Amino acid sequence: MSNVSYVSEFLLMEFTNMRQLQLLHFCLSLATYLAALLSNSLIIATIAWDHHLHTPMYFFLMNLSLLDLGSISTTIPKSMVNSLRDTRDISYTGCVLQVFFLVFLLAAEYFLLIIMAYDRYVAICRPLHYETLLGSRACAHLAAAAWASAGLYALLHTANTFSLPLCQGNAVHQFFCEIPQLLKLSCSRTYLREVWLIVVSACLLFGCFVFIVVSYVQIFRAVLRMPSEQGRHKAFATCLPHLAVVSLFISTVILAYMKPPSISSKSLDLVLAVLYSVVPPAVNPLIYSLRNQELKAALSKLLTGCFQKQ
Repeated sequence: MSNVSYVSEFLLMEFTNMRQLQLLHFCLSLATYLAALLSNSLIIATIAWDHHLHTPMYFFLMNLSLLDLGSISTTIPKSMVNSLRDTRDISYTGCVLQVFFLVFLLAAEYFLLIIMAYDRYVAICRPLHYETLLGSRACAHLAAAAWASAGLYALLHTANTFSLPLCQGNAVHQFFCEIPQLLKLSCSRTYLREVWLIVVSACLLFGCFVFIVVSYVQIFRAVLRMPSEQGRHKAFATCLPHLAVVSLFISTVILAYMKPPSISSKSLDLVLAVLYSVVPPAVNPLIYSLRNQELKAALSKLLTGCFQKQ
């Protein structure tokens, strides 16, 4: 193990070495970040302000917006600072924190999406038991369980990843500290324990995905039996956006963490990283708000009230 090295910082991937393109990247990243920040903050404020939205579905949606704010704030700001300063470095502690919070927030989001699928299943397939199964206390417990489980999951992955000795330098081929890229810096044999942990995690997550699919099969069967066209339209309007978010999130994460090395490339890794870490926080508010009349009406009232006060 004479080639093992201990680093005090990592070097993140730079998009380009041309100063003009670096500034363009900073501007585009800043616009994306501010859009995600504004849209998610508006959803959180609207749901908290309007008591008509104090229902399980919107409670979980508010939690989702909080997670989206956290996940995009974990990756984008450091990338923007590096582009603006024409640097690549991130401290060892910063890299550890980035890995922990990203895995924590993404895992919590996945667990929350599972809970949201269960919420839609109960609301449509078992409406008479909705208040019993998803009361305010039950919702708080489910959300707390999602956050706590994600914290333990992230702690396990982070501790395991950074306990591995490094033999391949400190250059991370990604714009943030990502576990698959960090594993490439580890010794050829020692990184296998983290790989096996990822495989086991993927199997568990796939089992949860099967639960989501089965839930939505039951939901769509129940929706198609509804006699009211308006009722079917409302049910699809609340379920289809959630299904779209779940599909995008799961497919990109699985591809990023489980794709075989034979199809790995810097450009593909970059695209997948953007799709699961940047796109969902920016797009989720649009997917949910544009198809949700109640949320749009409450947001309009909130903005109108704010302008009138001014």
